[in-house]
Amino acid sequence: MKLEGKSALITGASRGIGREIALLFAEEGADVAVNYRSRDDAAREVAEMIEGMGRKALLCRADVSDSEDVRSMARSIVDGLGGVDILVNNAGVVQDGLLSRMSTDSWNRVVEVNLTGAFNCIKAVLPVMMRRRWGRIINMTSVVGQVGNPGQANYSAAKAGLIGLTRTVAREYSSRNILVNAISPGFIDTDMTGGSDRLDRIEAMIPLGRMGTRREVAQAALFLVSDATYTTGTVLNVSGGLVM
Repeated sequence: MKLEGKSALITGASRGIGREIALLFAEEGADVAVNYRSRDDAAREVAEMIEGMGRKALLCRADVSDSEDVRSMARSIVDGLGGVDILVNNAGVVQDGLLSRMSTDSWNRVVEVNLTGAFNCIKAVLPVMMRRRWGRIINMTSVVGQVGNPGQANYSAAKAGLIGLTRTVAREYSSRNILVNAISPGFIDTDMTGGSDRLDRIEAMIPLGRMGTRREVAQAALFLVSDATYTTGTVLNVSGGLVM
């Protein structure tokens, strides 16, 4: 059990990649704070599955773009789980559109959740990690943050910003044994991609010839939070070779 005795906060854990990471970390022995914003039933189901594995689960309803919401969530995790050893910044939203038609509200909302949300969560958990002189932080970026994508100027910019944030925080806190990395998924089989009429064309672009699974992303996250890793400040592509 690689994560026995550790507690993890997974943002956006009610579905998709966040849900899979939360469940895998629990399988490996971690207690998990399940963050979500609106999907109460889905988040509760994840928490019940974690408890069914004999681990503690703490439901944390919070909007990561709201700094006070995040500070309150961090306090509740300290009370309920004893602190945060592992943080996975997975919460994200998309509001796509060509730049010429993109509203300021759409730009701000996507940047606030995807980028400022990660800043808020990191800042909230750092004091506990520094006191313990141990911490693992993963920022979930995207291949579009590395290469761009038409119609996603806000999302691409936010995800690119996460890469810069990852490398800076890694440099600032490596001396405290706090390792900070990013995972850059490509096309993963989630709610956002399932049912797309472009799937055949997408898969033809991927050297491995298929979309990735949520479990494969979760396994990459498990590697980055383990004691065995000698890795910080890196971006791990889980894209089937789409970005090399």
